[in-house]
Amino acid sequence: MKIGTAAHHTPLGDLAVRHSPQDPFAAVVLLHGGRADDLRPPPPLNLPALRMRAVSAAVTRALRGQAVLIAELRYRHRGWNGVRADAAQDALGALARIRACHGDIPVVLIGHSMGGRAALRAAAHPSVRGVIALAPWCPPGEPVDHLAGRELYLLHDEKDRITSARQSWDFVRLACAAGAVARGIPMPAGGHTMLRGGGLWHRRTAEIVAGMLSRR
Repeated sequence: MKIGTAAHHTPLGDLAVRHSPQDPFAAVVLLHGGRADDLRPPPPLNLPALRMRAVSAAVTRALRGQAVLIAELRYRHRGWNGVRADAAQDALGALARIRACHGDIPVVLIGHSMGGRAALRAAAHPSVRGVIALAPWCPPGEPVDHLAGRELYLLHDEKDRITSARQSWDFVRLACAAGAVARGIPMPAGGHTMLRGGGLWHRRTAEIVAGMLSRR
């Protein structure tokens, strides 16, 4: 599949694949935001998913010429839905499918808002090399013990009124104490949607991904 063409169905099922090399040495999976509680499926025009399209494009440009699978996850439900943690379960399912198709290749997860929470939860999967969480939803009490040895970057605008940057920084401290290599990165603008100054969010994300995969 050529970079920049429309998503298509592959043996990976509900992953919208943006770049599909024949023999990838790594994968990047993007997880969009959602709602705290909503059992409905995402609508056809899904703005949180569209928001991640620019991030996906920036990552694709940064990794041009490299055999890296790049895909965007389509959730079954719009919401996290309490103890069900549906978005995290979908992410774990996607990681299992990637491993079944391509073997034990390292995976970087990029998640925004609820997708950031899902990515941090799904980092328990052995394929996950690291996580980039953009304006993530990190409520108190989130587990961190499974993050030992993982590389984590949490980017947050401290003026975000939807999710809490303070909670992100608290999560970074707890993850470091649990053995993760974690860093919080304050962003100068963008709020929760990352629209204002979005180019900086996209560039930093792409640079971090490229750096992580260069250390394979």
